[in-house]
Amino acid sequence: MEKSLKKMKSNNTNSTRSNLVKDSELFHVIHKVPCGDTPYVKAKHAQLIEKNPEMAIVWFWKAINTGDRVDSALKDMAVVMKQLDRSEEAIEAIKSFRPRCSKNSQDSLDNVLIDLYKKCGRMEEQVELLKRKLRQIYQGETFNGKPTKTARSHGKKFQVTVQQEIARLLGNLGWAYMQQAKYLSAEAVYRKAQMVEPDANKSCNLAMCLIKQGRFEEGRSVLDDVLESRVLGADDCKTRQRADELLSELEASLPLRRDAEMENVLGNILDDDFVLGLEQITTTSFTSKRLPIFEQISSFRNQLVC
Repeated sequence: MEKSLKKMKSNNTNSTRSNLVKDSELFHVIHKVPCGDTPYVKAKHAQLIEKNPEMAIVWFWKAINTGDRVDSALKDMAVVMKQLDRSEEAIEAIKSFRPRCSKNSQDSLDNVLIDLYKKCGRMEEQVELLKRKLRQIYQGETFNGKPTKTARSHGKKFQVTVQQEIARLLGNLGWAYMQQAKYLSAEAVYRKAQMVEPDANKSCNLAMCLIKQGRFEEGRSVLDDVLESRVLGADDCKTRQRADELLSELEASLPLRRDAEMENVLGNILDDDFVLGLEQITTTSFTSKRLPIFEQISSFRNQLVC
């Protein structure tokens, strides 16, 4: 009888321990917090559980300085800094400590930098980084000749195709050119992005470029494609609302500015270093390494400036 009671007690103890382990594992899965007691784990706990971003940054710094998951610590710290309006500090941190990170982490750090440059209004640096990333894809350095690569967002992995990545980068580049009032360069880039992977949001941006150049009928035609759902993503309420607003802006501009007047002011602002230089890196078919992302750009450019 006594042995039976001891065995039952032992089984209950083991069962309790097993349940505690399972609860702990479930907690980490639900809250997306890694297990352990390292500086990086404490940083993620402060960030996601305690909702204390300042303390999270302290622990991220400790993780970086002690070599604890430096790749993730640097990227996550930069994201938290951006949320706290410390983007300039985040940029300097990435530039200073990215040599400590693995080669596989450099692409994700570049993507964080692109967002940080945009947040800070550092358009020149954003443009240069976007150009470099596009050239890396063309030269086969990013995808290594494969049609897809693995990306991660909010803790989830997913596959990104070459076309999706090119369209994303071109979209960002077009937006950066727009912030610099280089509307003809932005137009060329957006048209190229639409050739790779068309969507309604980029159509709206393209229409804005055309409106800014006073090319109202072309802008109206692009907006009509969105409003008549001839472009992917045109059913999105926010996108349609934006298209309506741009159309209203276009209508309001008609009596004030004619095509020729605007083209004289803005129409000839081109980024010679990149948009015109794309003709030197064209190709006509897919190979194992190089990708045809810039074909026919020179003939399109010639049509624009004629």
